[in-house]
Amino acid sequence: MDARSIILRLRDKQALTPAEIRWFANGLADGNVSDAQAGAFAMATCLNGLGDAGRVALTEAMRDSGDVMKWDLPGPVVDKHSTGGVGDCVSLILAPALAACGAYVPMISGRGLGHTGGTLDKLEAIPGVNTEVSEERFRHMVGALGCAIVSATGDMAPADKRLYAVRDVTSTVESIDLITASILSKKLAAGLETLVLDVKCGSGAFMGNPADASELARALVGTAKGAGCATLALVTDMNSPLAPAAGNALEVRECLRVLEGRREGVLLQLTAALGGALLVAAKLASDEAKGRSMIRAAIASGQAREAFAKMIAALGGPNDVSEACLPEAPVVLEVCAQETGFIATMDVRALGEIVVHLGGGRLYGGQKLDMAVGLSELGRVGDRVESGAPLAMIHAADEAAAERAAAAVRKAITVANAAVDVAPLVLETIE
Repeated sequence: MDARSIILRLRDKQALTPAEIRWFANGLADGNVSDAQAGAFAMATCLNGLGDAGRVALTEAMRDSGDVMKWDLPGPVVDKHSTGGVGDCVSLILAPALAACGAYVPMISGRGLGHTGGTLDKLEAIPGVNTEVSEERFRHMVGALGCAIVSATGDMAPADKRLYAVRDVTSTVESIDLITASILSKKLAAGLETLVLDVKCGSGAFMGNPADASELARALVGTAKGAGCATLALVTDMNSPLAPAAGNALEVRECLRVLEGRREGVLLQLTAALGGALLVAAKLASDEAKGRSMIRAAIASGQAREAFAKMIAALGGPNDVSEACLPEAPVVLEVCAQETGFIATMDVRALGEIVVHLGGGRLYGGQKLDMAVGLSELGRVGDRVESGAPLAMIHAADEAAAERAAAAVRKAITVANAAVDVAPLVLETIE
């Protein structure tokens, strides 16, 4: 078996065997497959597809190319993954809420990608927090606290790391097969029993229309189940920012307000929907209404807030994490509506890019982030606004950056005289 023959078969639209796919994944991990061959494999997959069985085989092969965790805990091992959006800080609320409900959450997360924020970056906006921990420490945190949100530990899914880097420079990122295998190989290497997926759809998502988002969700659910993990997906709206803030410390502030019972809204609504569905799948709730109620009760009782605080302390953060711990930008500028009406459209991707260019995301590898910058007081499509009322608050490092961001916000948000139809938050559930 060799890389050339495997690529040739894929190029000629012949189905690969699981053994061939496993050989190729191992070659990615140990270096026996060159970058050129990895690029050719990615392009052939992008053009011709792997089929359902091939997608499962690639996911399992990349999962098994490195360390795969196994757990012996007195409750179900669960996790949640989002395909990425703006103001999406659900994980910081959901992981401790699930722990308070009796689940164990070994959440291996990532950093910001493009216009979307990263869960690890948001956590590290809290002074002292370090999400890079040893596998031993990770295991201890999950067992003792019920949840831990960390970066990948040890040698997890090394085949995916190779293939992901090649895809980024060969215009093969959009392949459903490769997206699916990449997401799931890392998640399943964490030893999950049950997974819920939040597949975003809209102007702030990588999948802009419902048909594409549904296709990805079905591929993810089918593949994860094929690899032995009970999985379901919610396709959710990303034509408005999920939280009323975008930016690392600003989103942590919103999470604390939710955890302390001081903020209602769609962020809490989606957290309860995802958590409720996951609790049913993990057999901790009898139905989704009960599951949603359990998540809300964990927050209302303060148990989720307590679990979050313990996790932050275990990651090196303050013992009494609060809004007062978070960094604040030196310049805050209000962007006001110029007319009374309703928010008709929001270019959510553009709003995410504003945060990136303020310094809250990366324009190049290794860039140090400004954790304090971003946008706050953001509304949603359909909200009524009064002339002179704020459309957004800019948090910036200096006046010039704030003025540039303000001009970009005005372009990204349009206000109309008449009310507009608003899409439901959850567009589809796929099991």
